[in-house]
Parts: sequence; structure tokens; C-alpha cells
Amino acid sequence: MGAVTSSMAAKFAFFPPNPPSYGVVVEESTGKLKLTEVAAKENVDILKLPTKKGTEIVAVYIRNPAAMLTVLYSHGNAADLGQMYELFIELSHLLRVNLMGYDYSGYGRSTGKPSEQNTYADIEAAYRCLEETYGVKEEDVILYGQSVGSGPTLDLASRLSRLRAVVLHSPILSGLRVMYAVKRTYWFDIYKNIDKIPLVECPVLIIHGTADDVVDCSHGKQLFELSKQKYEPLWVKTGNHCDLELFPEYIIHLKKFISAIEKSTSFRNVSALCMNQIDKPRSSTDCRPRPSTDQREKSRLSTEKRELRTSTDQRDKSRASIDRKEKSSKSVDLSDKANDNTEQPEKARKSIDRFGNMMRSAVLCNIDCFKPVEANV
Repeated sequence: MGAVTSSMAAKFAFFPPNPPSYGVVVEESTGKLKLTEVAAKENVDILKLPTKKGTEIVAVYIRNPAAMLTVLYSHGNAADLGQMYELFIELSHLLRVNLMGYDYSGYGRSTGKPSEQNTYADIEAAYRCLEETYGVKEEDVILYGQSVGSGPTLDLASRLSRLRAVVLHSPILSGLRVMYAVKRTYWFDIYKNIDKIPLVECPVLIIHGTADDVVDCSHGKQLFELSKQKYEPLWVKTGNHCDLELFPEYIIHLKKFISAIEKSTSFRNVSALCMNQIDKPRSSTDCRPRPSTDQREKSRLSTEKRELRTSTDQRDKSRASIDRKEKSSKSVDLSDKANDNTEQPEKARKSIDRFGNMMRSAVLCNIDCFKPVEANV
């Protein structure tokens, strides 16, 4: 009975792209693995990792020379590495992190069949690779789970006491709760995140769209309330299930979170920081963003906003020097520097615009739809 129920649940939970969006080949010149259909990059390793369930999963590891932290990203249920590749590259660059992404068993060119227990073995294999192959320490790892990827993310996070942080992107309370408004956990449910998140000791950031028509925003809200170490959540106004990356506040808030985690030298400092970042949670389950001045001010802490302020200050100094009609070489130098810095706001805007345009070209609406359009049950 349990196997039958689990099999039925899997039909609703897993939709690997068919055919896969990429292939895996061996480069003759180097003997290294390479993904087809995507651009090869020198800072990207392609890996095949064995799992304790006997399957072999495909993973990508992206190095960033400026990184202090490493993100282990578990993607949504209707995507594979070929579709997520450009997003991973961009996130590694913009967030200044190393990033590992992987395909679940039965996804892309990973062997086996997708199941809840296989995804737990899959993320363990990816995490073990980070430790053993790349020497990454537990306290330098951020687990990132999108939609169904929140399942393996929280399962692993609940068992790692020194983990640096967790990001949950459009997460689910459980598989059954996506389809039915049940108020208790049943034995046949899958991805019981509602029961596991209280066990997570590290800071948790939750990102959810207020207009999500696949996984209601109340899932993210309840997980936020159940988190031990709460970081200021991001409720993306009008955001749906598959388009949050298109909103500028997505990358701005992520950068602020990563920066806060980097600056905290100990777990205790991170915990204290989390409590300072949020207001007292409301009892309501509505996820409309709180229109507080604090949040607008905090968003200015991002790199882009700092650059905008720096550039404005420099232009003011330049105008003041011209008014005083100082003809010294020092005045000329300051003016030249100010003119150079006027390019910074444009670069900041282009960075966000480029990220949004890149995500639009990826056709994210075809990625990570939790429910099938047509299902034969």
C-alpha cells in the first residue's frame, strides 16, 4: 500500500523534461566531461556522482574566485541542468558564490527514476562531493531549494547542525498540501517540510510570490513562521510560481542576504542578525508585502544602490569644485573621477536588466510547474 501511494504521489510531483535538454560527452583533448547544448566555460566542472541508492547523477560546479560561500541548489520539478545552466552561471557571478547544481535521479542524464527517497540520496551525493572533492566546510554551505527542491533541501538541512544558511524559493509545506488543504500530516504524504523546518538550526530566507497559482503563498508564510532563525522574507508582489527571477527585488534581496551571511563571523552573530532583520510575524497567512519604510531603506544596502549613492556624491563634489572655480590639478582630477563614476548607475541598472532579460529568454514559465497540465491517474 505504501509503495502504491508513494508511486501515485510521484506522478504528481516529478516531471523531468523529456527529452532532456542536454547531453554529456567526454572532451577528447582533456578527457573531462562536457554538457552539450550549452556554452562550455573554464570555471565550470561537469561531474557524475554515485548515490547510495545505486544511481548516478549529473552535477555542475561553478567556481567564483571571489567566493566565500558555496550554494548547493536543488531545482524545481520540471527542469534539468540544461535549462538551469545559464541561471546558475549568473547567480554565481552576481552573488559572488561558488555554486553546485545537480539533476535528480531520472532527470536530465542522471540514471534511475525520480522518487522522494532518491532525491534525498541525490542531494547527499552532491553535498558529499562538495566536502570531499572541493574541500567545502559545512559552515560555508548555503542550501537553496526551489519548489519541490525544498524537499531534499530541508531534509538535509534538518540533519546538518553547522550549516551556514538555507534559502527556500516558492517552497511547499508538503506534497499533499499542494493539492489539498489538509491540517495534519499523513503517513503517505511526501516531502513533509512542515515537520522538518523546526529542526533547522541555521538562518532561513523564504522567497515566495503573492500571486503563486501553483503553490499558494501561504506555504511560504507558514514555513517562515515555523523557522527557528528567521531572516527577513521576500514576498514578491504579483510574483507567480515560475517568474520570481524576473523581478529586480529577487536578486537585490538575495545579494543582501548573502552579504549579511558573509559578514557574520559566527553562527551566533548570524542568528542575532536574523532577529534584527524582521518584524514580529503577523498571525495572518496573507503574504502581501509590508509597505514599511525600513524595507525600502534596507534594499538600498545592495551593491547597486550603494553605487548609485556613491556616484551621486561624486557628482555633487564635482559641481562644487566647478562653482569655486578651482583650477588646480587636484580639482581637475576629482572632476574626472566624478565623470567616470557617472557610469556606475548605468552599470548597476544594466546588471539587473541583463539578469531579467536572460531569465526571460530562458522561458521560465515552462520550468517548475508542480501540477501537470494533463495527468492520467
